[in-house]
Amino acid sequence: MHTTGKRAPQRVAVIGAGMVGLATAWHLQERGVEVTVLDREGVAAGSSWGNAGWLTPSIAVPLPEPAVLKFGLRAVLSPSSPVYVPPTADLRLLRFLARFTRNCTHRRWQQAMRALIPLNNEALAAFEELEAGGVAARTRPAEPFLAAYRTEAERAMLLEEIRHIRACGQDVDADLLDGAAARREEPLLSDEIGAAIRFSGERFIDPAAYVHALGDAVRQRGGTIRTDRDVTAVTPDGAGVRLEEERYDAVVLATGARLNRLAAPFGVRRIVQAGRGYSFTVEVDHLPRGPVYLPAQRLACTPLDDGRLRIAGMMEFRDVDAPLDPRRIKALVTAAEGLLVGARLDERKDEWVGARPCTADGLPLIGGTRHPGVFVAGGHGMWGITLGPVTGRLLAEQIVTGRAPEALRAVDPLR
Repeated sequence: MHTTGKRAPQRVAVIGAGMVGLATAWHLQERGVEVTVLDREGVAAGSSWGNAGWLTPSIAVPLPEPAVLKFGLRAVLSPSSPVYVPPTADLRLLRFLARFTRNCTHRRWQQAMRALIPLNNEALAAFEELEAGGVAARTRPAEPFLAAYRTEAERAMLLEEIRHIRACGQDVDADLLDGAAARREEPLLSDEIGAAIRFSGERFIDPAAYVHALGDAVRQRGGTIRTDRDVTAVTPDGAGVRLEEERYDAVVLATGARLNRLAAPFGVRRIVQAGRGYSFTVEVDHLPRGPVYLPAQRLACTPLDDGRLRIAGMMEFRDVDAPLDPRRIKALVTAAEGLLVGARLDERKDEWVGARPCTADGLPLIGGTRHPGVFVAGGHGMWGITLGPVTGRLLAEQIVTGRAPEALRAVDPLR
């Protein structure tokens, strides 16, 4: 039943074949909607491909935080910095950075954190729903999931963040290890590791494999996925929309860091900025059982289905289409040296850069726009994989019923 009194959409286009777009398509199918997914490249071709694949809702936090400001101007202008902003005259990027900086206060971080908690709390259950409904891929338990440090002093910053997360109402199951215990849990870690935090209850995936399995499930249920389709305009057509020559009852814009191009004409004014991350894969003597996080170096390490280790990191505020910067790969290698035992860092494969869609307040954009047939799903920053399925479930509910779920109130695209 469509609670607004209007007929529920029967035919919906989803633009974007990453985790968020395909999860939305899948949940629309659950509600009897015919879906067509369009993507400029292909399934999992964007930031869904080379990321760390962590499903860690207990530590899914807003990107703007007071600690970011501690880097300082000199640090963020260095290509070796974990957070990098190249010198630029791009006014749009400068506006984003000014707004981002204003949100790096404890009060605003708390406000955004509380808005994320309803999504975080349902994130893992949303993956279970996909798998129970026929998606062939499976999440894997992150046991252990370790955040490792050289010293206890380094560890103090994340412990403080965990304290603030818990104060906002988010459960975090974590305990402390010394270096020897951390190495027993995970022999990948070197003798330089002197302290760690072990998280429980988290999961992880090989993101490209999982998103491809989700795409396969959408097709098997009668959906159409069209690749090499760069949609350049969404044209209102009554209560529906027209994409080139085809008319749909509604469209979902799930185009990642390119979201503003199609969403701006429909009242979405929040800037979605590319926060680019880098990764590569290596062979290791000992593949870890779960993810390994090196927070001081901002490195995320994840075992993949093919037996290799993905090493990912960096936050680079730069144009979405800028080429891969080899200095950033070198910075990842330098950060990992000495901390990982038996990692063949000189024999890298799959060097990659992908654009996370970041917002200045750290909250995604999920919901309707000024046109009744245009919906938005994006701006998740580093948490698009973790929050993609729950986003799809909640947005599909809104599209079909005409009523925004309470969990989406704070992430309204028109806020």
